[in-house]
Amino acid sequence: MANVRAFLCLLVVAMDIVAGVLATEAEAAKNKVQKSSKSSACKELRSDAFELALAATVLLALAHVASNLLGGCICICSMDELENSSSNRQLWFACLISSWIVAAVGFPMLVIGMLENSKLQGSCKVLHPHFLSISGVLCFVHGLLCIILYVSSVVSFKRDKAGEREARPR
Repeated sequence: MANVRAFLCLLVVAMDIVAGVLATEAEAAKNKVQKSSKSSACKELRSDAFELALAATVLLALAHVASNLLGGCICICSMDELENSSSNRQLWFACLISSWIVAAVGFPMLVIGMLENSKLQGSCKVLHPHFLSISGVLCFVHGLLCIILYVSSVVSFKRDKAGEREARPR
């Protein structure tokens, strides 16, 4: 089971890395649109940038859902419970919140960059110049947070199971 979870963690990180690369490629395609003067070339390059950004958006969403499912569900209901929990559990919680923040910022930036490419089909004008590249960096950060989330959840769950075995009367 541990090998399957480790493989799934690597798969999630790979999805984040591919999403980051696709977002960066979409930004490069969008920059080519800005330099192009022909209307037909603009339309074709915008279509390429749109498809790359769409793929990056889908991969980031899938990676985020998968990382949250893979990271486990540890219920922390109060600040007292969080303060009294182990450092691994606190790290898990910090990574969980951080991954949600990164996804909450990166996903809309990908969508805005993607929609910009679909709405301005006839024009070579670029309105938001760096949304796709910044969201690509956020995809890489999300992948790093997913690794830390996975490792801290595994360590936290192993310690919880070891503590249960010691606490059980024989």
